[in-house]
Amino acid sequence: MEITGIEQYHLAYDLDGSHDPTWVPGYPQGSHECELFEIKTDEGITGITASPSIPGGFDYGDTLRLLLLGEDPHDVARIRRKLASLDLLGPRPWHIEVGLWDIIGKDAGKPVHEVLGGTSQEIPAYASTSEVQPADERIAYVEDRLDEGFEAVKLRITAREDVKIVREVREAFPDLTLMVDANKGWAIRAIEEEEQWSFAEALAVARDLEPFDIGWLEEPLPRHDYRGYARLRDRTDVPIAGGEFNDGPHEVRELLRHDAVDVLQPDAMLATGIQEGAAIAASAHEQGIRFIPHTWTNGVGFAANLHMMTAARSPWCEFPMEPPWTPDVRDFLLTDTIDHDGGTVTPPDGPGLGIELDRSVLDEAE
Repeated sequence: MEITGIEQYHLAYDLDGSHDPTWVPGYPQGSHECELFEIKTDEGITGITASPSIPGGFDYGDTLRLLLLGEDPHDVARIRRKLASLDLLGPRPWHIEVGLWDIIGKDAGKPVHEVLGGTSQEIPAYASTSEVQPADERIAYVEDRLDEGFEAVKLRITAREDVKIVREVREAFPDLTLMVDANKGWAIRAIEEEEQWSFAEALAVARDLEPFDIGWLEEPLPRHDYRGYARLRDRTDVPIAGGEFNDGPHEVRELLRHDAVDVLQPDAMLATGIQEGAAIAASAHEQGIRFIPHTWTNGVGFAANLHMMTAARSPWCEFPMEPPWTPDVRDFLLTDTIDHDGGTVTPPDGPGLGIELDRSVLDEAE
């Protein structure tokens, strides 16, 4: 089998309103943008993948054709070496590898998690917020999620004073599994600069959170401050999480090498691809570190990470939920929405990623 074509589409979907994600300071997000790729083969099997994007998009289909036409999609290691060249010169390429696994699974007639040696299972999901909101609004949000069957929620904070939001939510829901995301690991500086914390500030926030029995404090420091993460982990009882947007397996493994986190979160689409993500999950397990990938990209990315989490037997799955950002918005490019069932999720059971594109969306693509 060989790759005979790569088609790229810039897709955009307008939200019914907007939300204010902490990773794009000062820029309300009113649309969902992504770059969709179809990887075609001479045996009629097509793999799909999609990366996050911005208005106007990133056009690198020609570069991918130069690198990948004629290659065997089963030779993932060789193609990853070629994708590393794209990583040097342009956009992160790890999502392209996900399209190879879609082909591999379809060729084998198995879902990706089975190709990886996993078996289908229900994974508890935590409802993941995107913006900082006052405590009363977050309490109402949690009530809605509990009614839907969720048993865990992740709150966003950006400043030490936001700890009061966590305190009030904890007081209202003493038995809720509660995670906290500081989003200091990275940001898109379109409008405003993000406010990063010093080590002392991060430590102060972590210690402020200690009485509230949280599942973890996520990204309290810049993503490459491996020693800072290790020091912080050593000086607080709050579990520390990170690694969602570190670039490539080497950067993610640095977190393991430094004993920097309790929870490792590399996104298959943004950080590792599936092959290296699965290998890193095994290494994390050997060190007693939980492997719980970030999943806030699009429906293709959610499916890819769900297969990887299933193979790795992850204890939680991040489930983005910040209306008007909902599962239907996340999965607008698919024929079927991947939703939770009473607070749990299972991977699609069809061959490959087990998802199908809504061709009408592609017909409207830019």
